[in-house]
Order: sequence, then C-alpha cells, then structure tokens
Amino acid sequence: MRLFLALPLLTVAACNINSDATNEQVTLEYNKQQMRDTAVKAGQTAKNFASSVGNVAGATGRAIKNEVGDIDVNVDVKRTPTNQAR
Repeated sequence: MRLFLALPLLTVAACNINSDATNEQVTLEYNKQQMRDTAVKAGQTAKNFASSVGNVAGATGRAIKNEVGDIDVNVDVKRTPTNQAR
C-alpha cells in the first residue's frame, strides 16, 4: 500500500517533459534508472529518519530513567463487598 503512495512521487522524479511550442507538441519521457535511484534515495532517507527517531527515543528513555530512577510501588487493595452493611 505504501508503494502506491510513493509511486506518483517516483514517477514525477523520473519524468522529463519537453515542450515544443512551434509544433505544439509535448514530449514525456520516463527514465527507469532515475526512478530506481530516487527509490533508493527515498529508502535510505526513511532508514536514516527511523534510526534517528530510535536514537532520540533511546536517549529520552535513558534521561527519564536517570531523572526518576527505579521506583518500587506496593499496592494493598482491600475491598468491602457492596451487599454487606457497614
């Protein structure tokens, strides 16, 4: 599904449009190699972005742990049934 979203961008990136006003013609050319190169660059950019997000998340987690430390919470819950009179 994501490929279908990126396909128009890859197509535009690999498209050469030439307009000949004297003959009233427009030429549209697709370059497969340019399309592949653009796809590779987009993949590398996405990989780098995901890596950066992961690094920030890890650093944030370490900073929170250093600030808060380890917290032990003991919870003792007692419940009085509602059908008993108090």
